Amino acid sequence: MFTGIIEELGEVVALEHGHDSARLSVRGELVTSDASHGESIAVNGVCLTVVEVTGGVFTVDVMKESLDRSSLGALSVGSKVNLERAVRADGRLGGHIVQGHVDGSGVILSYEPGEHWVDVRVSLPADLDRYVVEKGSITVDGVSLTVTGVSNGAFGVSLIPTTLDLTTFGFKRPGDPVNLEVDVIAKYVEKLVGAHGFGV
Repeated sequence: MFTGIIEELGEVVALEHGHDSARLSVRGELVTSDASHGESIAVNGVCLTVVEVTGGVFTVDVMKESLDRSSLGALSVGSKVNLERAVRADGRLGGHIVQGHVDGSGVILSYEPGEHWVDVRVSLPADLDRYVVEKGSITVDGVSLTVTGVSNGAFGVSLIPTTLDLTTFGFKRPGDPVNLEVDVIAKYVEKLVGAHGFGV
């Protein structure tokens, strides 16, 4: 489990594409400081299993399901990525409950600067719309964010300068793809309510 609080900006140093998989190597001095084989690190919000750690670089295998549901396949050597280690049981839940199980991809539609923030609008796949509500939580490329509004197949979030400095949002531009994970509690509520015949 993760919290959506990015610990480090990493950099892709190697990427090998297979027929329906990929092997990804990422430099991240902080997240590799205590990483070992079999541990989980979220890369742009996708929970991946470490298979090797060497000199500040960790390597992961990315299966077809992850490539199909996320934007990891669009990465290249030199790409910046958001990194977060799995949360410890005695740690603070600084963002919200994040599984690292990406539900789909969106596209950044616009950046609108404010006085001390930036309003960002992101496209929302139709099958995820029902899980996203104003003032609710959503994970965008692994970053826990508060939804400022939902309309016309898109949602908005507001970013403070710290978020722009410490995450890939500082490098993103309109047209760039992003990984989306909706609040898992909403999905469980939908299933439980539907199972008892209340309809959704």
